[in-house]
Amino acid sequence: MDEQMDVTNTVTPDRILELEDRPDWALDLLDFELHSNAFRDGQRIPPRYTADGDDLSPALAWGRPPEGTKSLALVVDDPDAPGGLFTHWMVLGLPAAPGDLVEGRGTDPSDVAGAQTLTNDFDRVGWASPAPPRGHPQHRYRFRLLALDNEPRLPSSSRRGDFDQAIEGHVIGETILTGHYGR
Repeated sequence: MDEQMDVTNTVTPDRILELEDRPDWALDLLDFELHSNAFRDGQRIPPRYTADGDDLSPALAWGRPPEGTKSLALVVDDPDAPGGLFTHWMVLGLPAAPGDLVEGRGTDPSDVAGAQTLTNDFDRVGWASPAPPRGHPQHRYRFRLLALDNEPRLPSSSRRGDFDQAIEGHVIGETILTGHYGR
């Protein structure tokens, strides 16, 4: 019986071209996974990326999305907020390819092949840093990258309900990076 070689993670010339313009820390991301150079999954988000610091969105990078993906969407939310799920950032229209968002891109990722940001629960378009109530346990902040089989477009005034409705039944893959922050 012949042994078959697993080629799912083989670096081919087309994969090299897709990845060559990425930050050094993201070059090894070949599969559909989400990473940041600011924090690792399950670790504390540095204050620089919170309302207590510079209020910047962290750099993010991801590998190749699943076959059949037509676009990617990013949503960052806090499931531990006192009033229930609180949305900090929503981005639609990210290209269906390995990619990245540089640090601080949260207010305007539109130069990333037509990506658009929507209105968060702070009533602002774009990124809103973690700002949990003081004296409460650490909150989880989920950075969820969704592979979609469609290319939804919404006005920037759209809220989380609009986002959820636009992607309902169209998510074919998901990768999550979770950070923690408390005051």
